[in-house]
Amino acid sequence: MVYVNTKKRAARDVFDSLPQVDRSAVDDLLAQELRQLGRKIIVLDDDPTGVQTVHGVSVYTDWSPESIEQGFAEEHPLFFILTNSRGMIASETEAVHRQIARQIAEVADKRNQPFMLISRGDSTLRGHYPLETQTLRETIEAQTEIVFDGEVLLPFFQEGGRYTVDNIHYVQYGTELVPAGETEFARDRTFGYRSSHLGEWVEEKSGGAYTAADTTYITLESIRALKIDLIAGQLQRVTDFRKVVVNAVDYVDVKIFAIALLRALKAGKQFLFRTAAAFTKVIGGISDKPCLTREELIAEETGTGGLILVGSHVKKTTEQLAELQNNPAIRFIQLDSHLVLEPARFQAEVDRVVARCEELIASGETVAVYTRRERLDLGPDKQEEELQLSVNISDAVTSIVQRLTVRPRYIIAKGGITSSDIGTKGLRVRRATVAGQIKPGVPVWKTGAESKFPGIAYVIFPGNVGTTMTLRETVEILEGCGQR
Repeated sequence: MVYVNTKKRAARDVFDSLPQVDRSAVDDLLAQELRQLGRKIIVLDDDPTGVQTVHGVSVYTDWSPESIEQGFAEEHPLFFILTNSRGMIASETEAVHRQIARQIAEVADKRNQPFMLISRGDSTLRGHYPLETQTLRETIEAQTEIVFDGEVLLPFFQEGGRYTVDNIHYVQYGTELVPAGETEFARDRTFGYRSSHLGEWVEEKSGGAYTAADTTYITLESIRALKIDLIAGQLQRVTDFRKVVVNAVDYVDVKIFAIALLRALKAGKQFLFRTAAAFTKVIGGISDKPCLTREELIAEETGTGGLILVGSHVKKTTEQLAELQNNPAIRFIQLDSHLVLEPARFQAEVDRVVARCEELIASGETVAVYTRRERLDLGPDKQEEELQLSVNISDAVTSIVQRLTVRPRYIIAKGGITSSDIGTKGLRVRRATVAGQIKPGVPVWKTGAESKFPGIAYVIFPGNVGTTMTLRETVEILEGCGQR
Protein backbone atom coordinates (compact mmCIF):
# COMPACT_ATOMS: atom_id res chain seq x y z
CA MET A 1 0.00 0.00 0.00
CA VAL A 2 1.19 3.54 -0.76
CA TYR A 3 0.46 5.78 2.20
CA VAL A 4 -0.74 9.32 1.52
CA ASN A 5 1.79 11.89 2.68
CA THR A 6 0.39 13.95 5.53
CA LYS A 7 1.63 16.93 7.47
CA LYS A 8 0.64 19.04 10.43
CA ARG A 9 -1.74 21.89 9.79
CA ALA A 10 -2.62 25.04 11.70
CA ALA A 11 -6.05 24.43 13.21
CA ARG A 12 -7.20 28.00 12.75
CA ASP A 13 -6.27 28.01 9.06
CA VAL A 14 -8.40 24.91 8.49
CA PHE A 15 -11.40 26.12 10.47
CA ASP A 16 -11.41 29.68 9.12
CA SER A 17 -11.22 28.54 5.50
CA LEU A 18 -14.59 26.79 5.61
CA PRO A 19 -17.81 28.57 4.60
CA GLN A 20 -20.42 29.10 7.28
CA VAL A 21 -23.93 27.67 7.10
CA ASP A 22 -27.30 28.56 8.61
CA ARG A 23 -27.18 26.40 11.71
CA SER A 24 -30.78 26.95 12.75
CA ALA A 25 -31.99 25.87 9.30
CA VAL A 26 -29.83 22.73 9.56
CA ASP A 27 -31.28 21.99 13.01
CA ASP A 28 -34.83 22.33 11.66
CA LEU A 29 -34.15 19.98 8.75
CA LEU A 30 -32.51 17.42 11.03
CA ALA A 31 -35.41 17.52 13.50
CA GLN A 32 -37.86 16.86 10.64
CA GLU A 33 -35.90 13.84 9.47
CA LEU A 34 -35.38 12.42 12.96
CA ARG A 35 -39.12 12.51 13.62
CA GLN A 36 -39.53 10.03 10.76
CA LEU A 37 -36.67 7.69 11.70
CA GLY A 38 -38.81 5.17 13.59
CA ARG A 39 -35.86 3.03 14.72
CA LYS A 40 -34.42 2.17 18.10
CA ILE A 41 -30.78 3.29 18.15
CA ILE A 42 -28.46 0.90 20.00
CA VAL A 43 -24.89 1.98 20.70
CA LEU A 44 -22.35 -0.71 21.52
CA ASP A 45 -19.64 1.10 23.45
CA ASP A 46 -16.18 -0.42 23.60
CA ASP A 47 -15.44 1.47 26.82
CA PRO A 48 -17.57 3.72 29.07
CA THR A 49 -16.27 7.00 27.66
CA GLY A 50 -18.62 6.87 24.66
CA VAL A 51 -21.37 8.63 26.61
CA GLN A 52 -19.23 11.78 26.74
CA THR A 53 -21.64 13.81 24.58
CA VAL A 54 -25.07 12.70 25.83
CA HIS A 55 -27.36 13.06 28.83
CA GLY A 56 -30.58 11.49 30.03
CA VAL A 57 -29.89 8.14 28.37
CA SER A 58 -29.44 4.67 29.85
CA VAL A 59 -26.26 2.62 29.86
CA TYR A 60 -26.62 -1.13 30.37
CA THR A 61 -23.54 -3.00 31.53
CA ASP A 62 -24.79 -6.40 30.42
CA TRP A 63 -26.44 -7.64 27.25
CA SER A 64 -28.96 -10.09 28.64
CA PRO A 65 -32.25 -10.32 26.72
CA GLU A 66 -33.92 -8.64 29.71
CA SER A 67 -31.62 -5.61 29.56
CA ILE A 68 -31.91 -5.32 25.79
CA GLU A 69 -35.69 -5.55 26.00
CA GLN A 70 -35.73 -2.89 28.70
CA GLY A 71 -33.66 -0.63 26.45
CA PHE A 72 -36.04 -1.19 23.54
CA ALA A 73 -39.01 -0.38 25.78
CA GLU A 74 -37.64 2.97 26.94
CA GLU A 75 -39.20 6.14 25.57
CA HIS A 76 -35.83 7.58 24.58
CA PRO A 77 -34.87 6.51 21.05
CA LEU A 78 -31.30 5.60 22.05
CA PHE A 79 -29.59 3.44 24.65
CA PHE A 80 -26.04 2.22 25.23
CA ILE A 81 -24.68 -1.25 25.92
CA LEU A 82 -21.22 -1.19 27.47
CA THR A 83 -19.17 -4.02 25.99
CA ASN A 84 -15.73 -2.85 27.25
CA SER A 85 -14.35 -4.77 24.28
CA ARG A 86 -11.22 -2.63 24.04
CA GLY A 87 -10.09 -4.53 27.12
CA MET A 88 -10.68 -7.93 25.50
CA ILE A 89 -8.60 -10.09 23.23
CA ALA A 90 -9.87 -10.61 19.69
CA SER A 91 -11.57 -13.97 20.27
CA GLU A 92 -13.45 -12.61 23.28
CA THR A 93 -14.76 -9.54 21.51
CA GLU A 94 -15.85 -11.61 18.53
CA ALA A 95 -17.83 -13.96 20.80
CA VAL A 96 -19.39 -11.05 22.70
CA HIS A 97 -20.46 -9.23 19.53
CA ARG A 98 -22.01 -12.38 18.08
CA GLN A 99 -24.01 -12.87 21.27
CA ILE A 100 -25.14 -9.25 21.44
CA ALA A 101 -26.12 -9.17 17.76
CA ARG A 102 -28.16 -12.37 18.09
CA GLN A 103 -30.01 -11.10 21.12
CA ILE A 104 -30.71 -7.68 19.59
CA ALA A 105 -32.12 -9.40 16.49
CA GLU A 106 -34.33 -11.64 18.62
CA VAL A 107 -35.71 -8.79 20.73
CA ALA A 108 -36.29 -6.60 17.66
CA ASP A 109 -38.16 -9.44 15.95
CA LYS A 110 -40.24 -10.13 19.06
CA ARG A 111 -41.20 -6.47 19.32
CA ASN A 112 -41.46 -5.98 15.54
CA GLN A 113 -39.26 -2.91 15.96
CA PRO A 114 -36.57 -1.82 13.48
CA PHE A 115 -33.21 -0.73 14.84
CA MET A 116 -29.97 1.05 14.01
CA LEU A 117 -26.69 -0.32 15.32
CA ILE A 118 -23.71 1.91 16.13
CA SER A 119 -20.32 0.56 17.14
CA ARG A 120 -18.88 3.43 19.18
CA GLY A 121 -15.11 3.33 18.97
CA ASP A 122 -12.16 5.47 19.93
CA SER A 123 -11.82 8.86 18.23
CA THR A 124 -8.09 8.16 17.85
CA LEU A 125 -8.86 4.96 15.90
CA ARG A 126 -7.82 2.33 18.45
CA GLY A 127 -9.89 -0.79 19.01
CA HIS A 128 -10.93 -4.10 17.46
CA TYR A 129 -11.65 -2.84 13.97
CA PRO A 130 -12.86 -4.18 11.56
CA LEU A 131 -13.53 -7.31 13.63
CA GLU A 132 -16.43 -5.87 15.62
CA THR A 133 -18.51 -4.43 12.80
CA GLN A 134 -17.77 -7.39 10.54
CA THR A 135 -19.00 -9.74 13.28
CA LEU A 136 -22.16 -7.65 13.75
CA ARG A 137 -22.79 -7.67 10.03
CA GLU A 138 -22.37 -11.42 9.62
CA THR A 139 -24.55 -12.25 12.62
CA ILE A 140 -27.39 -9.84 11.84
CA GLU A 141 -27.49 -10.81 8.17
CA ALA A 142 -27.55 -14.52 9.05
CA GLN A 143 -30.41 -14.09 11.49
CA THR A 144 -32.61 -11.48 9.77
CA GLU A 145 -33.57 -10.26 6.31
CA ILE A 146 -31.34 -7.20 6.74
CA VAL A 147 -28.53 -6.77 4.21
CA PHE A 148 -26.09 -3.99 5.05
CA ASP A 149 -25.11 -1.89 2.05
CA GLY A 150 -22.19 -0.20 3.75
CA GLU A 151 -20.44 1.00 6.87
CA VAL A 152 -20.14 4.64 7.89
CA LEU A 153 -16.87 5.79 9.50
CA LEU A 154 -17.15 9.04 11.44
CA PRO A 155 -14.42 9.46 14.10
CA PHE A 156 -14.95 13.24 14.52
CA PHE A 157 -15.09 14.26 18.20
CA GLN A 158 -14.87 18.00 18.73
CA GLU A 159 -14.60 17.89 22.52
CA GLY A 160 -11.41 15.87 22.22
CA GLY A 161 -9.95 17.73 19.26
CA ARG A 162 -10.42 14.98 16.64
CA TYR A 163 -11.16 16.23 13.13
CA THR A 164 -11.31 14.71 9.64
CA VAL A 165 -10.26 16.98 6.76
CA ASP A 166 -9.56 15.89 3.16
CA ASN A 167 -10.14 12.31 4.38
CA ILE A 168 -7.22 12.59 6.83
CA HIS A 169 -7.96 12.20 10.53
CA TYR A 170 -6.25 14.66 12.86
CA VAL A 171 -5.65 15.02 16.59
CA GLN A 172 -5.34 18.60 17.84
CA TYR A 173 -2.33 19.47 19.99
CA GLY A 174 -2.46 23.13 21.00
CA THR A 175 -2.86 25.16 17.80
CA GLU A 176 -1.80 22.33 15.47
CA LEU A 177 -3.65 19.46 13.84
CA VAL A 178 -1.41 16.39 13.83
CA PRO A 179 -2.24 13.45 11.54
CA ALA A 180 -3.51 10.61 13.74
CA GLY A 181 -0.97 8.17 12.31
CA GLU A 182 1.84 10.33 13.71
CA THR A 183 0.53 10.42 17.29
CA GLU A 184 1.17 8.21 20.31
CA PHE A 185 -2.22 6.60 19.71
CA ALA A 186 -1.06 5.11 16.41
CA ARG A 187 1.86 3.51 18.28
CA ASP A 188 -0.49 1.65 20.64
CA ARG A 189 1.05 -1.80 21.19
CA THR A 190 -2.30 -3.55 20.82
CA PHE A 191 -4.20 -1.41 18.31
CA GLY A 192 -1.49 0.48 16.42
CA TYR A 193 -1.69 1.64 12.82
CA ARG A 194 0.24 3.71 10.24
CA SER A 195 -2.18 5.56 8.02
CA SER A 196 -3.93 8.85 8.81
CA HIS A 197 -5.93 8.81 5.58
CA LEU A 198 -9.11 7.00 6.56
CA GLY A 199 -9.49 5.17 3.25
CA GLU A 200 -5.97 3.83 3.59
CA TRP A 201 -6.57 3.12 7.28
CA VAL A 202 -9.50 0.91 6.25
CA GLU A 203 -7.30 -0.86 3.70
CA GLU A 204 -4.55 -1.30 6.29
CA LYS A 205 -6.82 -2.59 9.06
CA SER A 206 -8.81 -4.90 6.76
CA GLY A 207 -5.70 -6.38 5.16
CA GLY A 208 -6.85 -5.14 1.76
CA ALA A 209 -10.33 -6.65 1.94
CA TYR A 210 -11.67 -3.08 1.58
CA THR A 211 -9.61 -0.55 -0.34
CA ALA A 212 -9.15 3.20 -0.29
CA ALA A 213 -10.16 3.29 -3.96
CA ASP A 214 -13.52 1.62 -3.25
CA THR A 215 -14.30 3.89 -0.30
CA THR A 216 -16.92 6.64 -0.61
CA TYR A 217 -15.83 10.04 0.70
CA ILE A 218 -18.26 12.67 1.99
CA THR A 219 -16.34 15.92 1.57
CA LEU A 220 -16.50 19.10 3.60
CA GLU A 221 -17.06 20.99 0.35
CA SER A 222 -20.29 19.07 -0.28
CA ILE A 223 -21.34 19.33 3.34
CA ARG A 224 -20.79 23.08 3.70
CA ALA A 225 -22.47 23.72 0.33
CA LEU A 226 -25.54 21.90 1.73
CA LYS A 227 -25.51 19.44 -1.17
CA ILE A 228 -27.76 17.08 0.76
CA ASP A 229 -29.22 15.40 -2.33
CA LEU A 230 -25.73 14.80 -3.72
CA ILE A 231 -24.58 13.20 -0.44
CA ALA A 232 -27.75 11.09 -0.24
CA GLY A 233 -27.03 9.97 -3.81
CA GLN A 234 -23.51 8.92 -2.83
CA LEU A 235 -24.98 6.82 -0.03
CA GLN A 236 -27.56 5.30 -2.37
CA ARG A 237 -24.76 3.94 -4.55
CA VAL A 238 -22.87 2.18 -1.73
CA THR A 239 -23.04 -1.62 -1.90
CA ASP A 240 -21.22 -4.73 -0.68
CA PHE A 241 -20.51 -3.31 2.77
CA ARG A 242 -18.04 -0.81 1.36
CA LYS A 243 -16.96 2.01 3.60
CA VAL A 244 -18.15 5.62 3.79
CA VAL A 245 -15.71 8.18 5.25
CA VAL A 246 -17.30 11.36 6.59
CA ASN A 247 -15.22 14.52 6.88
CA ALA A 248 -16.17 16.80 9.79
CA VAL A 249 -14.68 19.59 11.88
CA ASP A 250 -17.85 20.79 13.60
CA TYR A 251 -21.13 19.34 14.85
CA VAL A 252 -22.93 21.11 12.03
CA ASP A 253 -21.04 18.90 9.55
CA VAL A 254 -22.31 15.78 11.30
CA LYS A 255 -25.85 17.16 11.30
CA ILE A 256 -25.80 17.92 7.57
CA PHE A 257 -24.48 14.43 6.84
CA ALA A 258 -27.15 12.95 9.13
CA ILE A 259 -29.92 14.65 7.14
CA ALA A 260 -28.64 13.01 3.95
CA LEU A 261 -28.16 9.69 5.74
CA LEU A 262 -31.70 9.70 7.12
CA ARG A 263 -33.06 10.30 3.63
CA ALA A 264 -31.02 7.37 2.30
CA LEU A 265 -32.30 5.16 5.12
CA LYS A 266 -35.87 6.21 4.35
CA ALA A 267 -35.25 5.14 0.74
CA GLY A 268 -34.30 1.65 1.95
CA LYS A 269 -30.52 1.69 2.43
CA GLN A 270 -28.98 -0.13 5.39
CA PHE A 271 -25.75 0.86 7.14
CA LEU A 272 -23.67 -0.13 10.11
CA PHE A 273 -21.74 2.61 11.88
CA ARG A 274 -18.28 2.86 13.42
CA THR A 275 -18.13 6.30 14.97
CA ALA A 276 -16.85 8.34 17.86
CA ALA A 277 -19.16 9.96 20.39
CA ALA A 278 -20.33 12.98 18.37
CA PHE A 279 -22.49 10.99 15.94
CA THR A 280 -24.45 9.30 18.74
CA LYS A 281 -25.51 12.70 20.09
CA VAL A 282 -26.63 13.95 16.69
CA ILE A 283 -28.50 10.84 15.53
CA GLY A 284 -30.10 10.50 18.96
CA GLY A 285 -31.47 14.05 18.74
CA ILE A 286 -29.86 14.90 22.07
CA SER A 287 -29.80 18.58 23.02
CA ASP A 288 -26.88 20.56 24.36
CA LYS A 289 -26.65 20.80 28.13
CA PRO A 290 -24.40 22.98 30.31
CA CYS A 291 -21.65 21.26 32.27
CA LEU A 292 -22.85 19.79 35.56
CA THR A 293 -22.42 21.67 38.81
CA ARG A 294 -21.36 20.31 42.18
CA GLU A 295 -24.90 20.84 43.47
CA GLU A 296 -26.24 18.56 40.74
CA LEU A 297 -23.73 15.82 41.56
CA ILE A 298 -23.30 15.75 45.33
CA ALA A 299 -26.75 14.97 46.73
CA GLU A 300 -25.69 14.96 50.38
CA GLU A 301 -22.63 15.77 52.42
CA THR A 302 -21.37 12.53 53.94
CA GLY A 303 -18.23 13.83 55.62
CA THR A 304 -16.16 11.32 53.68
CA GLY A 305 -13.49 12.03 51.07
CA GLY A 306 -13.62 11.41 47.36
CA LEU A 307 -11.79 8.66 45.49
CA ILE A 308 -9.79 9.19 42.28
CA LEU A 309 -8.39 6.17 40.42
CA VAL A 310 -5.91 6.70 37.59
CA GLY A 311 -5.14 3.77 35.32
CA SER A 312 -4.63 5.22 31.84
CA HIS A 313 -1.02 5.53 30.64
CA VAL A 314 -1.39 7.92 27.72
CA LYS A 315 0.77 11.02 27.85
CA LYS A 316 -2.15 13.35 28.50
CA THR A 317 -3.23 11.39 31.59
CA THR A 318 0.29 11.46 33.02
CA GLU A 319 0.44 15.23 32.48
CA GLN A 320 -2.97 15.68 34.10
CA LEU A 321 -1.93 13.56 37.08
CA ALA A 322 1.22 15.65 37.52
CA GLU A 323 -0.91 18.81 37.62
CA LEU A 324 -3.34 17.25 40.11
CA GLN A 325 -0.37 16.50 42.36
CA ASN A 326 0.03 20.27 42.77
CA ASN A 327 -3.19 20.28 44.79
CA PRO A 328 -2.07 19.95 48.42
CA ALA A 329 -5.53 18.87 49.60
CA ILE A 330 -5.34 15.51 47.79
CA ARG A 331 -3.56 12.50 49.28
CA PHE A 332 -1.70 10.40 46.70
CA ILE A 333 -0.98 6.66 46.77
CA GLN A 334 1.03 4.91 44.06
CA LEU A 335 0.10 1.31 43.30
CA ASP A 336 3.24 -0.51 42.12
CA SER A 337 1.55 -2.13 39.14
CA HIS A 338 4.77 -3.75 37.89
CA LEU A 339 4.50 -6.21 40.78
CA VAL A 340 1.77 -7.88 38.70
CA LEU A 341 4.58 -10.15 37.48
CA GLU A 342 4.94 -11.45 41.08
CA PRO A 343 1.42 -12.41 42.24
CA ALA A 344 2.09 -12.73 45.99
CA ARG A 345 3.89 -9.39 46.23
CA PHE A 346 1.25 -7.77 44.04
CA GLN A 347 -1.56 -8.95 46.34
CA ALA A 348 0.27 -7.53 49.35
CA GLU A 349 0.66 -4.22 47.52
CA VAL A 350 -3.08 -4.10 46.74
CA ASP A 351 -3.90 -4.89 50.40
CA ARG A 352 -1.72 -1.98 51.49
CA VAL A 353 -3.44 0.45 49.13
CA VAL A 354 -6.95 -0.67 50.11
CA ALA A 355 -6.25 -0.26 53.83
CA ARG A 356 -4.81 3.22 53.33
CA CYS A 357 -7.73 4.32 51.13
CA GLU A 358 -10.26 3.13 53.69
CA GLU A 359 -8.51 5.04 56.45
CA LEU A 360 -8.15 8.31 54.55
CA ILE A 361 -11.61 8.39 52.94
CA ALA A 362 -13.31 7.64 56.27
CA SER A 363 -11.44 10.58 57.84
CA GLY A 364 -12.79 12.95 55.16
CA GLU A 365 -9.68 13.14 52.96
CA THR A 366 -9.81 12.72 49.19
CA VAL A 367 -7.43 10.08 47.83
CA ALA A 368 -5.90 9.63 44.38
CA VAL A 369 -4.58 6.15 43.62
CA TYR A 370 -2.42 5.87 40.50
CA THR A 371 -0.55 3.06 38.81
CA ARG A 372 3.11 3.38 37.86
CA ARG A 373 3.47 5.58 34.80
CA GLU A 374 5.93 3.31 32.97
CA ARG A 375 4.24 0.71 30.80
CA LEU A 376 5.17 -2.94 31.13
CA ASP A 377 6.99 -4.04 27.99
CA LEU A 378 7.26 -7.80 27.49
CA GLY A 379 8.97 -7.47 24.13
CA PRO A 380 7.94 -8.04 20.49
CA ASP A 381 4.77 -9.98 19.59
CA LYS A 382 3.50 -9.99 23.16
CA GLN A 383 0.50 -7.71 22.66
CA GLU A 384 -2.12 -10.14 23.94
CA GLU A 385 0.02 -11.06 26.99
CA GLU A 386 0.45 -7.36 27.75
CA LEU A 387 -3.28 -6.78 27.34
CA GLN A 388 -3.96 -9.59 29.83
CA LEU A 389 -1.53 -8.04 32.33
CA SER A 390 -3.29 -4.69 31.91
CA VAL A 391 -6.57 -6.47 32.70
CA ASN A 392 -4.99 -7.96 35.85
CA ILE A 393 -3.83 -4.50 36.91
CA SER A 394 -7.29 -3.08 36.23
CA ASP A 395 -8.78 -5.89 38.35
CA ALA A 396 -6.51 -4.83 41.19
CA VAL A 397 -7.58 -1.19 40.91
CA THR A 398 -11.20 -2.32 40.74
CA SER A 399 -10.78 -4.36 43.92
CA ILE A 400 -10.14 -1.12 45.82
CA VAL A 401 -13.75 -0.13 45.16
CA GLN A 402 -15.02 -3.67 45.71
CA ARG A 403 -13.44 -3.85 49.16
CA LEU A 404 -14.30 -0.38 50.42
CA THR A 405 -16.68 -0.38 53.38
CA VAL A 406 -16.99 3.42 53.50
CA ARG A 407 -18.94 5.32 50.81
CA PRO A 408 -16.80 7.99 49.11
CA ARG A 409 -18.31 11.39 48.41
CA TYR A 410 -17.73 10.75 44.68
CA ILE A 411 -15.57 8.51 42.46
CA ILE A 412 -13.47 9.49 39.45
CA ALA A 413 -11.93 6.82 37.22
CA LYS A 414 -9.30 7.82 34.64
CA GLY A 415 -8.99 5.57 31.60
CA GLY A 416 -11.33 3.35 29.57
CA ILE A 417 -10.59 -0.15 30.90
CA THR A 418 -10.26 1.20 34.43
CA SER A 419 -13.58 3.06 34.36
CA SER A 420 -15.45 0.13 32.84
CA ASP A 421 -14.22 -2.40 35.38
CA ILE A 422 -14.89 -0.06 38.30
CA GLY A 423 -18.42 0.57 37.05
CA THR A 424 -19.34 -3.03 36.34
CA LYS A 425 -17.28 -5.03 38.85
CA GLY A 426 -16.48 -2.48 41.55
CA LEU A 427 -19.77 -0.59 41.75
CA ARG A 428 -21.82 -3.52 40.37
CA VAL A 429 -23.86 -1.24 38.11
CA ARG A 430 -26.32 -2.98 35.81
CA ARG A 431 -28.03 0.16 34.54
CA ALA A 432 -26.88 3.76 34.97
CA THR A 433 -28.23 7.06 33.74
CA VAL A 434 -25.89 9.52 32.07
CA ALA A 435 -26.31 12.75 34.05
CA GLY A 436 -24.26 14.79 31.57
CA GLN A 437 -20.69 16.06 31.55
CA ILE A 438 -18.72 17.75 34.31
CA LYS A 439 -16.25 19.05 31.71
CA PRO A 440 -16.54 18.80 27.90
CA GLY A 441 -16.06 15.14 26.98
CA VAL A 442 -16.00 13.96 30.63
CA PRO A 443 -19.25 12.10 31.39
CA VAL A 444 -20.88 11.34 34.73
CA TRP A 445 -23.01 8.32 35.55
CA LYS A 446 -25.62 8.32 38.28
CA THR A 447 -25.53 4.74 39.50
CA GLY A 448 -28.67 2.63 39.81
CA ALA A 449 -30.38 1.33 42.95
CA GLU A 450 -28.79 -2.09 42.42
CA SER A 451 -25.23 -0.74 42.66
CA LYS A 452 -22.87 -0.83 45.63
CA PHE A 453 -23.22 2.91 46.17
CA PRO A 454 -26.65 3.87 44.73
CA GLY A 455 -26.90 7.36 43.28
CA ILE A 456 -23.21 8.17 43.61
CA ALA A 457 -21.65 10.55 41.08
CA TYR A 458 -19.31 8.37 39.07
CA VAL A 459 -17.06 10.45 36.79
CA ILE A 460 -15.74 8.54 33.78
CA PHE A 461 -12.68 10.47 32.68
CA PRO A 462 -11.25 9.37 29.31
CA GLY A 463 -7.49 8.99 29.18
CA ASN A 464 -7.05 11.23 26.14
CA VAL A 465 -9.49 14.11 26.78
CA GLY A 466 -9.00 17.61 28.15
CA THR A 467 -6.07 19.92 28.79
CA THR A 468 -3.34 19.46 31.36
CA MET A 469 -5.58 21.25 33.89
CA THR A 470 -8.86 19.38 33.28
CA LEU A 471 -8.46 16.59 35.84
CA ARG A 472 -7.46 19.05 38.56
CA GLU A 473 -10.36 21.36 37.65
CA THR A 474 -12.80 18.43 37.77
CA VAL A 475 -11.63 17.43 41.24
CA GLU A 476 -11.80 21.02 42.47
CA ILE A 477 -15.40 21.35 41.25
CA LEU A 478 -16.36 18.24 43.22
CA GLU A 479 -14.41 19.44 46.22
CA GLY A 480 -16.30 22.74 46.13
CA CYS A 481 -13.32 24.95 45.35
CA GLY A 482 -13.16 24.96 41.56
CA GLN A 483 -13.95 27.71 39.10
CA ARG A 484 -15.93 26.67 36.03
